This record gives sequence, structure tokens and C-alpha cells, in this order.
Amino acid sequence: MSVSLSSENLVNYENIRMTSVCGRQVQQVSLSYLRETLYSIDSNGKKFDGFLHLCKVLSARTSTLNKECSMKIDRNPIQMQPGIRPGTKLGFGCMRLPLLDPSEPGNIDKEQVKRMADLFFERGFSYVDTAYPYHEGASELAVGECVSERFDRKSFLLADKMPVLKIDRTEQYGQIFQEQLSKCRVDYFDYYLLHNLGIDRYPKHNKLGAFEFLKKVKEEGRARFIGFSYHDEAGLLDRILTEHPEIDFVQLQINYLDWDSPVAQSGANYEVCRKHGKPVVVMEPVKGGTLASLPPAAEKLFRDFYLGKGYKEDQIPSPASLAIRFAASLPNVMMVLSGMSALSQMEDNSSFIQDFVPVSDEELALIGEIRKITQSSIAVACTSCRYCMEVCPRDIHIPAYFGLLNLYAMTGKKTGMYYHRYKEGYGLASECVRCGRCEKNCPQHLPIRDKLEEFAALYETKQ
Repeated sequence: MSVSLSSENLVNYENIRMTSVCGRQVQQVSLSYLRETLYSIDSNGKKFDGFLHLCKVLSARTSTLNKECSMKIDRNPIQMQPGIRPGTKLGFGCMRLPLLDPSEPGNIDKEQVKRMADLFFERGFSYVDTAYPYHEGASELAVGECVSERFDRKSFLLADKMPVLKIDRTEQYGQIFQEQLSKCRVDYFDYYLLHNLGIDRYPKHNKLGAFEFLKKVKEEGRARFIGFSYHDEAGLLDRILTEHPEIDFVQLQINYLDWDSPVAQSGANYEVCRKHGKPVVVMEPVKGGTLASLPPAAEKLFRDFYLGKGYKEDQIPSPASLAIRFAASLPNVMMVLSGMSALSQMEDNSSFIQDFVPVSDEELALIGEIRKITQSSIAVACTSCRYCMEVCPRDIHIPAYFGLLNLYAMTGKKTGMYYHRYKEGYGLASECVRCGRCEKNCPQHLPIRDKLEEFAALYETKQ
């Protein structure tokens, strides 16, 4: 269920702590407990599942709650890491660098990358992000040649990631780390992350000693700050940060389309980081380009908005700039990565972030309308209440599968990574026995059985 977007609600959504409701003690409200049953604020004491629903109710009843109960709302942004100056939240993501041949991911146009780096640093930015598998291993080499060899080491911040997918033995952490230092032509990383943790990787690398390795390289001065990038559910993120308080920061997928998505869980994961006091580095603020090229109706709305504000045709900002500013406006975000693949994109993105202005209430209302248009193509109106799962004999992860189905309907793209993680420990859609119990228990009266067949055809059939 969507949460209304306003500048105040963005803050309210981040860190709501309710100590009592009309004299009744209730558990602390936090998105990290997304899967737990929460108590409604209605006088009848009715239970419901899902914090997004609760947040919408809280937003609508703020004035009433202030009179009836004690509520504390934390509005203070967490301190940024050393070396990152206010107004320089743009990071140079090196996952989609320009290519000399589009059919060869490793054939990077290094001369254009050098010009992009020159402009990036000239405009006062400093954070460069790469990873072992980017461009089939060539991204780190390009960073070494185009950045490290051309600029003073103290003038830029470099982030790299441990490819946990490639590791089966503890000693490999040190071997790969040294290889990365060599490829990037540096003696240390400013930010070092475990790459893409999730339910399929965390247990294994927790046992192999990945976090002990992070602490070791930090103590040795070979990594100044340690963290991990993450694409999974908020509950697991809460567990990881609880078990490893030594983590300095987290890299999350955050954009306005995914904010209340049951798949990406941008808002939910952001709230978990707020709870644990961990600054956030944002990836995919434009959702892989989806928010840079809006549907025709949304594009017209976007243009008319800025023309109505007195902008001339050549002054209208790009849709991508609005998406990046949305992410950068979140108080707990210390950096927003943009995977720029051309000098023109670097010119555009660095220009509006250089003189950064947070999104206004009117722009947030515009974003809300754009979301409505984009989300109007959803395949199934599931609210993720999970009542269907209470009665499913095969324990099929119906809300997650429907979230993936909706993602495909909106973007035309499948995501094998999320599917692999969300089916972990649950039944496959094709295992549905069509008993119909889920549909009888569904408040939205959805044709769940037919939609599971549709999902199975999309994700379980070999293409």
C-alpha cells in the first residue's frame, strides 16, 4: 500500500517511535519488523500486518495522535562520514562506463572516462565506486588508469567491493583484496564493501569470516570504512546489522518507484539503517534508466510542471535529475551513485547536484503523480497483507512473487536475483494445488491462482 509523499512524510517515514497509544503499551514501530504483526491505532484494537499500512494511517492521523498519545519523531540526519562535504553527494558509479564497442563490456572508452573524471573532480566531487565484476573485470583497471594514476590519492574517495559470489575459502578474501588494490593502483580503499549480501550469501560468508576480514583490513588501514551492498528484505538487513554493529555504512537500492515496493523494499531497508545509525550510499536512484525515460503521460506531466513554473524549454531539468535529487534529499543518505555512461550524463548530473537543492513539496507531489502513472500498469493489486500465506498449504511466497510480476509489468524486466532470494525456503508458484484457500482469505479478492500460473510461466519456464 502506497505511502503519501510529502517533505514531512519523508521524515515521518524514516524513524517513527510510538511509546504508547491511548494508554495502551505497544511494541516499537519500525520497518525492520515488517513481517511482524503490528497493532492498529483504531479503538477496536484490530490487528493488521504490514508497516506500510500503519505508516499511511499514522500520516493521516497525525493531528489526532498528537492529542491522544506520546509520539517521538527523529528528524536529525546522521553525521556524514569524514571526507564527504555537504553538497557533494554525487558518486561516480563505474558499472556502466562508456564503451568503444557496445557488444564488448570490457572494451571501455578510457579517453572519455578520463574526460568524465576531469569534470567530476573539477566540480568538487570525490567519490568513485567500482567493483570486481563490473565490465567483466575491466572497471577496476579503468579506475586505476583514469583516476588513480592521474589524481593525487588524497583528492578522491575510492570504494570497491569484495565479490563474495566467487569465494569458497577464507584465504580468498585476502587474495582478491590484494588483486583489487593492484588493479585500482592504490594502497588502500576509503570504502570497502561485501558485494550484494542476501539470504543466499550471508550465512555462508558469516561463517567463512567475511566480517572478520573487513575488521582486519580496517584495523590495518587498508580500508577506512567498511560496509556491504544489499538487495533483500528488511528483516534480514536488521539481523545483519544487529549481529555486526561494526559495519560503518550500507549501500542500498533507493529510488522513488521502489520506495514502497515489496520487492526492492527501498523505504523499509532505509528505515532499518536509520534504526541502526548507519549512513546510506544509494545505488540505482534512476532504477537502471527507467526513471530517466518516463511513460508519455508522465513525461508530459513532468514538462508541464516545470513550464508552469516559468522554466524555458532549454531550462527544463531531466527526469533523471529529479530522481537523483529525491534520493539525495533523504537525510540519512551520504552519497548517491550514478552509473554514467557518457560525458553528457556527467555534465547533466554534476550540474544540478553541484548546487544541490532538495526536492520541494510541489516536486514531491509531482513524483507522486508520476508514480501513479507508472504504477498504473501493475499486473496485480496485491497489498502484501500476507493473509494468503496464512492458509497456503505449500507456503508459497505469494506477495513477493506478485511484486516481481508487477515489476515486470512496469519495466518489462525480470530480476532473477530477487526471485532466487524470495523463493528461498518457500514453495514455487508452480507448486500451487489450486485449493482456493488463499482467494477466500484475500481482502482484495484477487484471482491468486491464475496469477500464480502467470508468474510461473514467466519465471519458471525456460526461455
